[in-house]
Amino acid sequence: MDPLLLGCAIVAADVAGWRLLSTRHRLLQLGVRLVLFAFYTYVLFANDMSPIEGLPIAGHPVRQLASQILEVVWWFLGARATILTLDVVFMNRSWHQERLFQDVLGAIVFLAATVAAVAYVLHWPVRGLIATSGALAIVIGLALQSTLSDLFSGLVINTTQPYQPGDWISIDDVEGTVVEMNWRATHLLTARGNIVVIPNNVAAKAKISNVSRPTELNGISVVVEVTPEARPATVIAALELAVRGCRLVLDTPAPAVCVKRAGTHSIAYEITCFVDAMSKKLEATNMLYDLAHRHLGAAGVDLRPLAVPAPVVPDPPDARMHVLSKIEMFDTLGREDLEQLARRLSRHEYETDQIVTLASDVSQKLLIVAAGVLSVRVPALAGAPPMEIARLGPEEAIGESGVLSGVPMTVDVVAITRVVIFELDKADLTPLLKKRPELGHAMCRVLSKRQHYRELFVPTPAPAEDTETGVFHWLREGMRKLHELTI
Repeated sequence: MDPLLLGCAIVAADVAGWRLLSTRHRLLQLGVRLVLFAFYTYVLFANDMSPIEGLPIAGHPVRQLASQILEVVWWFLGARATILTLDVVFMNRSWHQERLFQDVLGAIVFLAATVAAVAYVLHWPVRGLIATSGALAIVIGLALQSTLSDLFSGLVINTTQPYQPGDWISIDDVEGTVVEMNWRATHLLTARGNIVVIPNNVAAKAKISNVSRPTELNGISVVVEVTPEARPATVIAALELAVRGCRLVLDTPAPAVCVKRAGTHSIAYEITCFVDAMSKKLEATNMLYDLAHRHLGAAGVDLRPLAVPAPVVPDPPDARMHVLSKIEMFDTLGREDLEQLARRLSRHEYETDQIVTLASDVSQKLLIVAAGVLSVRVPALAGAPPMEIARLGPEEAIGESGVLSGVPMTVDVVAITRVVIFELDKADLTPLLKKRPELGHAMCRVLSKRQHYRELFVPTPAPAEDTETGVFHWLREGMRKLHELTI
């Protein structure tokens, strides 16, 4: 076979392999191209077409030109094989998603191959070419200052690696996930689903915040403004209880509460804490604001600024009435009914780590948290340790299962701080359940939701069909039998 035709066929096969073989199969692609390059090298050297000596094949000038073209192509095929070998064998896997290193490496190798082809195959003076290309490079460099600035900034970013593809970062108040890093810019996918392209020159000069490192820590900062009339020690103690009440917050590093700013109309307090996943930041932030509001209210701290006058209250609010009015299930009751319940509340205090109720207890009282934090835990099952499923704070209640239907608690309730609880006996609640059936319905809804939430952590056989409606009707029927209601 004619060596020129055979060489052209090998080049065509190499191009076809480059187009057809997927980049995901890097080893297969490298193996095929190395075999074709070795065969191509044998064909050239065996037929006196040395790319190193630049000897064209003897014969017609057209055949000599074709042989020189094949020799030049040999250098470029060798450059491509070198790039693939370096990429597979030596390059870090994390760099495979960063086009900048691949583009720069490819440019350097192909530039070297071009100079070698000019010097060895075409026998052109390399020094004159370098001098001419240097002057041309100055002209091009002046015309492409911005592009070159992005290129070198990209080299710095990829070398220092302040972020990598997949990280959630913030650059110039633009937040998003890094989806691509190339020689020109960094591409961010924002929370709204938009792609924001930030030039590398801007990213190199900006303040970069990478919330994905370390991967197990994501910081949260919550600022609450309180009237300066409140004593800072009281406010800080209430906010620390709010942090303890959020089960998403990590214990290590320890959360911190401090005075951030003091003004004539308000004092700003900052809560700094951490969660173990980026997806939990929004939920934890919202929960912290809600808990801060509740614990500050339980401590008697007014959230109004000093510029706003305090509301005129004819009689100071009763603590028991205030606690009952904040419970969601009592929203349907009027003031007269709340006053009747408030007179029957009994106040109890629990110290840290003291057990309030056990899972096996059938509670005869409704427990209403006035201050502090309670931990709700599923007891140890089949050798597994106890599992905390919720934390309760001010304006929350527990014990509806025993009061309504006479069933055990199924969870342990333990004080994790000093806790103040108001207890309402079942016998005192029964007359009001007969008078206000809507109160029983509201309590059943709260308990059915709580049961459904518990099953998300520890699946248990449902007493009725496995739906919230079935549990609600089962609870209502148990309440009717236990309290001898006619609803």
